[in-house]
Amino acid sequence: MSLQLHTPTIDLPDAEIQARFDQLQTKLVSLWQLIESLEDHGEQTIVVVPSLTVDFDALQGSLLQAYEERFLFLLFLLRQPRARLIYVTSQPIQPNIIDYYLSLLPGIIPSHARERLMLLAPHDGAPQPLSVKLLQRPRLLAKLRALIGDPERAHLVPFNTTDCERDLALRLGIPMYGADPKFLSLGTKSGCRELFKSCEVPHPAGIENLTDTQSLVAAVIELRRKHPDVQEAMVKHNDGVSGEGNAVLDLRGLSAEPGAVRERLGSLKLEAKHWSVEQYLEKLAKYGGVIEQRVTGSPLTSPSVQLRVTPLGKVELLSTHDQLLGGSQGQKYIGCTFPADPAYAREISEAAMKVGEALAQRGVLGRFAIDFVCGKTSEGWSSYAIELNLRKGGTTHPFLTLQFLTDGSYNAEKSEFRIGDRPKCYVATDSLESPSFRQFTPGDLFDICVRHGLHYDHTRQTGVVLHMLSAIGDHGRLGLTAIGDSHAEARALYERMERAMHDEATQAAEYPPLPE
Repeated sequence: MSLQLHTPTIDLPDAEIQARFDQLQTKLVSLWQLIESLEDHGEQTIVVVPSLTVDFDALQGSLLQAYEERFLFLLFLLRQPRARLIYVTSQPIQPNIIDYYLSLLPGIIPSHARERLMLLAPHDGAPQPLSVKLLQRPRLLAKLRALIGDPERAHLVPFNTTDCERDLALRLGIPMYGADPKFLSLGTKSGCRELFKSCEVPHPAGIENLTDTQSLVAAVIELRRKHPDVQEAMVKHNDGVSGEGNAVLDLRGLSAEPGAVRERLGSLKLEAKHWSVEQYLEKLAKYGGVIEQRVTGSPLTSPSVQLRVTPLGKVELLSTHDQLLGGSQGQKYIGCTFPADPAYAREISEAAMKVGEALAQRGVLGRFAIDFVCGKTSEGWSSYAIELNLRKGGTTHPFLTLQFLTDGSYNAEKSEFRIGDRPKCYVATDSLESPSFRQFTPGDLFDICVRHGLHYDHTRQTGVVLHMLSAIGDHGRLGLTAIGDSHAEARALYERMERAMHDEATQAAEYPPLPE
């Protein structure tokens, strides 16, 4: 009989839990001041728990492990000679993957960095958040606490923040650099629409706070009444990520009768391939959602703006990206290019800063991103805010990879990243995949990069940096960031890597002659 682990809660009133967490978070102020001080060279410990709270129907096994490893770029923080880093994953990370990241550290002896890196895993591949797996194991938590050392010089870095990550911070006795889960509603599709409205940031016409199919039917009728010219609408789950909770509804020729609307809902075009329309609507009833106008334009782009609020309350604009979308309805995030087109980068940055200031006033801290849709018409570009990701997202790891490797900076006024007088651009993806890639191991990928002259070169500060390598064997999937001095060079590097992968896969599939 297998042991069923439960998720323990902290046995205190909610108000006391919140008070204890608020008190713990105040430690971030002095810690942040120490980190920013050029005179301070004391020890600090970063505890990375890349726990994902998502729909696990599509994220299990090696793919879940790969997403937890997506933030291994944080190993680049070991460039700081007194920094210690604890990185937790569900399953142990292959040693050669760790060696790969440490080899990219500029100006640091890899063995010195390795001594300051501690890896921990519960050896639990179950499809549930990593933070839950840790909370289920008091003995492992005790080991993690012991590794931390001085809790006054440590902080927790999660991927997203829920009550589980908050409870983990409380159990460890260290503050968490991320949004308090009491603000989670702001990051839902309904919550961010209300936030955009309060900030007077343009966003698509629509209706939020849907609770079931009946409310969706009523919202479709209301949207048709107020905006009869809208031809397509987007239905979105409140907590959908990477476009997986999105569906397209055709409004053309639709009458305002509830029966007609219900019938039309049966032809919803889902982004998630693993759901039926019935299952999609069941999840809408469970999580809530919104319906909004599908923005049109030619061309139509999907940029995003990254920001952060520091523990000192300062709002910082970090970067802009143009997102690369794919999937059956063009709603699934597959990658990005950096920086975003200057034709609209400044406009969306100004809108994003309004939202950032509003979040800071509410007490939100940490990294977050605001997604936009920009359509070009005869009168120019029109930009609409569509989503607030109150967590780290798909554009976080490529940007920080570039920043940590180069020490360059992003200029929001010029919408460009420079190292001195030299610009930098990249193309990044989490989804370079092919069934033929399954025959590769992570070591094979390193070999391909080196032999084809694609490995990141610190001298030229260009090349390819790999990530999400643990999914290569099961799914034939990997992620990469191709860094160049221009968009054209970055794109060329990306395409060279893609061609090399396919060429090597073709050659690897050919059996040698049988031994004599």
